[in-house]
Amino acid sequence: MCVKNISSVPEERKLFMEVFVGIDSIPRSLNNPVLTIGNFDGVHRGHQTLFQRVRDWASKLNGEAVVVTFDPHPLRVLRPGNGPLFITPHDRKLQLIAASGIDVTVVIPFDHRFAQISATDFVTELLVRKLGVRAIVVGYDYRFGRGREGDIAFLENMGKVYGFEVQTVSAIEIDGTMVSSTMIRKCIQDGALAEASRLLGRPYEISGTVVRGRNRGGRLLGFPTANIRIHEHAPPKRGVYVVEAVVGGKVYGGAANLGYNPTFGDTELSLEVHLSGFDQDIYDQVITVRFLERLRDEQRFSGIEELVAQIKKDCEKAKALLEAGRR
Repeated sequence: MCVKNISSVPEERKLFMEVFVGIDSIPRSLNNPVLTIGNFDGVHRGHQTLFQRVRDWASKLNGEAVVVTFDPHPLRVLRPGNGPLFITPHDRKLQLIAASGIDVTVVIPFDHRFAQISATDFVTELLVRKLGVRAIVVGYDYRFGRGREGDIAFLENMGKVYGFEVQTVSAIEIDGTMVSSTMIRKCIQDGALAEASRLLGRPYEISGTVVRGRNRGGRLLGFPTANIRIHEHAPPKRGVYVVEAVVGGKVYGGAANLGYNPTFGDTELSLEVHLSGFDQDIYDQVITVRFLERLRDEQRFSGIEELVAQIKKDCEKAKALLEAGRR
């Protein structure tokens, strides 16, 4: 299957990128491909450095910048029920890779059969015979093949045999913090959204379908909210946040509560977003919520009056912070 014109959300630059699902679906020979391979969850600043190296090298070879990634995440297959929560869903990951200027992404469906491919066969059959690799850029700790048996030294030796070059990229650090998907997940789950955004190179976001809640926001509290289901995203720490939401290609500011609504005794985790001055019917629409700053912990109030007073303070503070950030 070939999907063309994968692009970012409307406010990001749009770039053309071909996506091939499965190695055998590629209908043409790639032109002097320079590859990088990985899961790339989050498409963070470390990944972006890899992509930049790939683009630069492809430009020198007059070739194509190519990303090889996997779906589902290998740990979801190898450790079912124990895999990581995603920073970015698969479709969003492809959009972000496209926005990074990559020409082609090859998505390999990952299953137990693929997991048994040896490091030798991975190089000879996939990289050399099917992709025609000219050069490859990988992270300093890259491993591949059955049981992660292949390492960079092995890859370099195979490159000498089959005529492709290998370049490694060292760990990327920002103010002493190593950029990694694991570290970013920890920041998100600890509520350290500013740090997560710094490592990602953009605000952390959750996309989801607006569903009908308990109809308390507008009717009971005077603050209508969009209620969003959270599936496999890495959820931030429970609490109240300053947010921006992308709705129908436009960006709106507001505040969001992520939690269990202890004042009402709810038992299901919910994301409730109040957008300032927004009154459209968006049920069943997919919106994207960007977490900009954490305001406070979720808390239980003595009653509706006290809750409404605090929501008003939260919304006023969120509005002030958003306005200050846009100056």
